[in-house]
Amino acid sequence: MPKPLPVRAAALAATAVLLSASTAGCGGDDTKDRKDPKADDLTAQRLTWKDCPAPAQSEGGGPAPSPLPDGELWECATLKAPLDWGDPDGDTIGIALIRARTSGTDGERIGSLIFNFGGPGGSGVTTLPAFAGEYEKLRTRYDLVSFDPRGVGRSAGVKCEDDEQLDEYFQQDATPDDTAEQRKLVDNTRAFNAACEDNSARVLPRVRTTDAARDLDLMRQVLGDDELHYFGISYGTELGGVYAHLFPKNVGRAVFDAVVDPTQDPEQGALGQARGFQLALDNYAKDCTSQVEDCPVGDTAQDVKDRIAKLLADLEKKPLPGVFPRDLTQTAATGGIAQSLYSKDFWEYLTEGLQQAYDGDGKILMTLSDSMNGRNQDGRYSNIQAANVAINCADDKPRYTPDDVVSRLPRFRAASPLFGDYLAWSMVSCTDWAVAGAADHPDVSAPGAAPILVVGNTGDPATPYEGTRKMVDALGPGVGVELTYKGQGHGAYDSGDPCVREAVDGYLLDGKVPSSGTVCP
Repeated sequence: MPKPLPVRAAALAATAVLLSASTAGCGGDDTKDRKDPKADDLTAQRLTWKDCPAPAQSEGGGPAPSPLPDGELWECATLKAPLDWGDPDGDTIGIALIRARTSGTDGERIGSLIFNFGGPGGSGVTTLPAFAGEYEKLRTRYDLVSFDPRGVGRSAGVKCEDDEQLDEYFQQDATPDDTAEQRKLVDNTRAFNAACEDNSARVLPRVRTTDAARDLDLMRQVLGDDELHYFGISYGTELGGVYAHLFPKNVGRAVFDAVVDPTQDPEQGALGQARGFQLALDNYAKDCTSQVEDCPVGDTAQDVKDRIAKLLADLEKKPLPGVFPRDLTQTAATGGIAQSLYSKDFWEYLTEGLQQAYDGDGKILMTLSDSMNGRNQDGRYSNIQAANVAINCADDKPRYTPDDVVSRLPRFRAASPLFGDYLAWSMVSCTDWAVAGAADHPDVSAPGAAPILVVGNTGDPATPYEGTRKMVDALGPGVGVELTYKGQGHGAYDSGDPCVREAVDGYLLDGKVPSSGTVCP
């Protein structure tokens, strides 16, 4: 089963925006600030910016992006990059870009601010327009730019199973209880991974985070910037850290929000997520039962959690009608609950979904689960899950067996009675993957880099707060600047908290570095 993906969305009916908190590791690379043999040819390319088309299905589909608040139109282009950065004279691939030109004057413009929203596997071409309103102040001094990383969307997107196969895949029992169920899960995982190799063998070895970091530096040069100004969210913080390690002298003003712990291997990361999602569920249950009106899904916080556990146990025996013609299974319900915990704004949908499920209808929880899996209302999937697995498995060196998972289940269940099994079994997702993983965890040490503002949220379920300090320490002395937000949900800047906004905007717009250890609110 592919790893659960952090997802943020403006509303239940909106297209889901995927921000990963995955714990992918990256291969080490001792060549820093390297000039590749073909770099002059690549950096001399001129981008052809045009009005943006409607997103491809691999990017999530939907209409072309709406004009910006001032009426300006989004622009799209394709960057040429080497398929293999070890052979820059070889074949090339296209990296899909999107841009909103600055609303300020030429004298106010700093350069381009490049966003990566995480996953790994999220399409920046569809995500940036969805959240452009949140970054309008930053647009006064930057061109806002994002992209589909290699393997994602229209950037040589990884292809695995088709829509019908994916419907079946995401319906499977992802928390097996006996040897037969374990064997079926692993067989399904092998079939999915074999489909990835059959359909995308050419790109699978070339989607590591180190490759994407080199694409970022090429992007910087082609956009005409002396330094990379960067805003990374969730897995985007890992990508930013790897970039800083490879190109420390090229780091400009950078912000890491919803921070991946770069010191953890996949097992440690999954265990941390189990704790994080359990904390978020605890906070949801406390919030629901502390309201003036009665909580409709439980009388006490413990009652809320007990009733959810019973629902999941019942669904294993008898699924509920979901989004026709599919049923809400235990796995789908667990995914839907996890999706709803990425933002406090989604808690009301979790309450509605639970009420509906207790009445025998699984539509809302299944819609939430579909959102996390990249399935839209017409039954078609983006390539978010295929790209997520491909990047994770190219990055992550460890390969886990069913016996490994079984031996670790007690620790996962202690971390989270609800999500422990779900996250533990996600560790078999790289079974028989066609490409060897690169490392146990990424190298983000960046001595000599400019200050990087590292923002952690104490209530973050997908990238637990403890990773913030680990990233600061790993970046090295004088580089990481820690900012803590005492809140709920995945990420801090998009919470709208004025203290966080002031600190981040002050750094990106005016170069004012806040004191490390600042706490908001």
